[in-house]
Amino acid sequence: MGFFQKISEGLKKTKASMMKQVERVFNSFTKVDEELFEALEETLILSDVGMLTAEEICTRLRKAVKEQGVTDGERVKELLEEIIAGILEGDNRLDLSTKPSIVLVIGVNGVGKTTTIGKLAANLKSEGKQVLLAAADTFRAAAIDQLQIWADRAGVEMIRHKEGSDPAAVVYDAIAAGKSRGVDVILCDTAGRLHNKKNLMDELAKISRVIRREAPESALEVLLVLDATTGQNAVSQAKLFGEAAGLTGIILTKLDGTAKGGVVISIKEELGVPIKYIGVGEQLDDLQPFLPGEFVRALFESEQ
Repeated sequence: MGFFQKISEGLKKTKASMMKQVERVFNSFTKVDEELFEALEETLILSDVGMLTAEEICTRLRKAVKEQGVTDGERVKELLEEIIAGILEGDNRLDLSTKPSIVLVIGVNGVGKTTTIGKLAANLKSEGKQVLLAAADTFRAAAIDQLQIWADRAGVEMIRHKEGSDPAAVVYDAIAAGKSRGVDVILCDTAGRLHNKKNLMDELAKISRVIRREAPESALEVLLVLDATTGQNAVSQAKLFGEAAGLTGIILTKLDGTAKGGVVISIKEELGVPIKYIGVGEQLDDLQPFLPGEFVRALFESEQ
């Protein structure tokens, strides 16, 4: 199954809720007026696009309709698609321009972080890259063993210490091993506890300092894993981690299991952080690079 088919399948629940409601709005109005825009804005908010993003979309839509003198609902829907595509545009590729490149993966527990790292490792290996994992989530019970299972499944090596070890020391050793083994990418897992937020953020800052000191020339990606099923809570998490870690990208998991796919638009518009991968299933190859044009096309695709 190709990317578009996977995305289309993964967006079934969002299409069945969000896009069905959007269609209902357009079918309910015989003319393009302020009532249509207000109904559309409300529908977008209820579809987890978020209030600020929904307002911005409709502001741009009003302007485009006025400038072009649009009176046809179908053309308004086309303009809506173009506006959303414009919001999601940008460079969504990982920066893996150095050897080694380093990818720091962060996020709260329960979002699918360990699984995502395993899938990302398999994805990169399939592209011919030599990948090394760093098991720097040293405090969560069984986290290291979980990551080892994924490392074995993906066919990549892993640096691990004993449970309770200093996470920054694991990353330090992984960088040293990565350099000596000539690996292309070092993927670093991290703890995701939020009940003691300051300690967690301090830990991430310490890891970042080690990376800057030991691998100052390496390309660094800081990717936040978010669970799409949490909707606008995912945006709040992104703001919190963004303040502490300087995010370069988002990985949005469980998109296939939610009707809240509209959060993709909200994340990009409100945070200005590109979505780099999306999870659309449980299989090893169901973590897909995010292609904005294909995503929007699948979202607006008419049901056969």
